[in-house]
Amino acid sequence: MQFKDKVAVVTGGASGIGAACCRNFAARGAKVVVADLNGDGAKAVAAEFGGLGVGCDVGEEAEIDALVKAAEDAYGPIDIFFSNAGINSGRELLNTDLSVWEDQWRVNFMSHVYAARAVMPGMIERGGGYLLHTASMAGILISHGNLPYTVSKHAVVGLAEYLSITHHHQGIRVSLLAPLGVRTPMLGDVTKPFAATATGPIKEPEEVAEQVATAVEEERFLILTDEIAQTWMDGKANDLERWLNGMRRMQDKIESLGGRDP
Repeated sequence: MQFKDKVAVVTGGASGIGAACCRNFAARGAKVVVADLNGDGAKAVAAEFGGLGVGCDVGEEAEIDALVKAAEDAYGPIDIFFSNAGINSGRELLNTDLSVWEDQWRVNFMSHVYAARAVMPGMIERGGGYLLHTASMAGILISHGNLPYTVSKHAVVGLAEYLSITHHHQGIRVSLLAPLGVRTPMLGDVTKPFAATATGPIKEPEEVAEQVATAVEEERFLILTDEIAQTWMDGKANDLERWLNGMRRMQDKIESLGGRDP
């Protein structure tokens, strides 16, 4: 799908990957709606290219529905919906308070369901549309010491694969963004040696935005931000037991450091 004259909605668009994608899509000719819990931030990014900024809590279906209505009122039917917003509040384990589990489930996963429910009927009726999902490599591999985040991101991978398989014949195209380390507020301190090793080479948001836009134009499903990610995926797929043993050794290293980066 080409971006020129298309209507694109991007959640989590006030900073990081989302903001970079908004700018990239707009530069390619799209009419871009920037959505974020930080409504002022969304409006500031949108003002850079004459787009629409909307405050939105993506963990609430009613707010996703309101976002879709605002986008359609301003620009017409939505062609591309990028469910990019997510949260990651730190080291969270099995006994983490259930409110944290619920928040991450709503924002990191259910927001994708709400968006698909809101835009897909119209897309199918018109003969096509594009859904983008940000999952993180945590959804394909794992994120040590962060169980709710890992589980919610795995769910995003499953949803994206399902939608791609089930609705391709109806003109729905789907891409899954699975970033490694990207210099965003969520990543935190990238100068720590362990963090740098675990996340691979650190990318800039603008680099990732270019990768995302290219994948959409090619209608390619999986978007990896670094070649090492494919190597890690291959290792897991080719020999799961060996991969699990390697991840256990990494967990042992984390435990020896008291659960902290060196």
